[in-house]
Amino acid sequence: MRSTLSLVILCAAATVAGEDWYPSEHGAGDTLGAINHLSPEKVVQAARLVKTGKTYPLGVVTGWDTPAYPPRHYAITVIQPGQDLGPTFGTNLATGNDDLLYTWMGIGSQIDGLGHMGINHVYYNGHKASDFVTTKGLKALSIEKLPPIVGRGVLLDMARHFDQNPLPEGTVFNEAEIKARASAQGVTIGKGDVVLFHTGWLNLVGEDDVRFMSGQPGLGVGGAKYLASLDVVAVGADTWGLEAVPGENPDLVFPVHPELLAKNGIYILENMDVRALAADEGWEFLFVLGQPRFEGAVQAVINPVAIR
Repeated sequence: MRSTLSLVILCAAATVAGEDWYPSEHGAGDTLGAINHLSPEKVVQAARLVKTGKTYPLGVVTGWDTPAYPPRHYAITVIQPGQDLGPTFGTNLATGNDDLLYTWMGIGSQIDGLGHMGINHVYYNGHKASDFVTTKGLKALSIEKLPPIVGRGVLLDMARHFDQNPLPEGTVFNEAEIKARASAQGVTIGKGDVVLFHTGWLNLVGEDDVRFMSGQPGLGVGGAKYLASLDVVAVGADTWGLEAVPGENPDLVFPVHPELLAKNGIYILENMDVRALAADEGWEFLFVLGQPRFEGAVQAVINPVAIR
């Protein structure tokens, strides 16, 4: 009775605030979101997609010159005990190196957790920032609490759909374009899937980093709502921010992010290198991601793997 009453109170509070996106369908206390759509049975089904054993690393190399949303950057220092080819250890003359990494977690290929973006300081499932956000890390919705994301992956080649590679910045794809491309490739998007988009935008890295970070083609709000209706687990692209920049409505700033993360608990994967997968027409595959377990982290640098 108490849990039912709490659910009613939360629903009423959300309605009074003019919102209807929490509590989550997964329960008022849920912190995992769309990951709940994964299951051992779906892993087994996805594993049956493996026919050749070919693997595709989907993460880009992250380094000093990786273009990133400012002020994000990467820095690494290699530390040698004793420095300058210092003393050896033992009669076997052992030597070694360590490294000290200073980096933003949202750089290069990355996963956005559910604590990354919300609406008016409210995040997935009604979590208020004042209750879980601290300078030493998130107390809820953080990356280390996520189980591995393993299941069926679907790649939609939007560069082929629009017959441009890369797609121009500001190019938007929504439900109609997603359905058309899926049909052209002979694939369907199902519950628990990870959906990735190929736009060709990563081709600009190292060639025109300024243009790369100045805009991007990407998903529109309508497309995000459509994918959410299909109960996907994560959505990603070969761009730094998934959604189109400039967007469909100049008054809205990154509207796709809270639509997916806050309202639907769907994870966002950015800077996914799907070029080799697209070249091989790998439209469906086994997707495997064991994200790093940094306590309290909002995001994480990742290298998921597609297996065909």
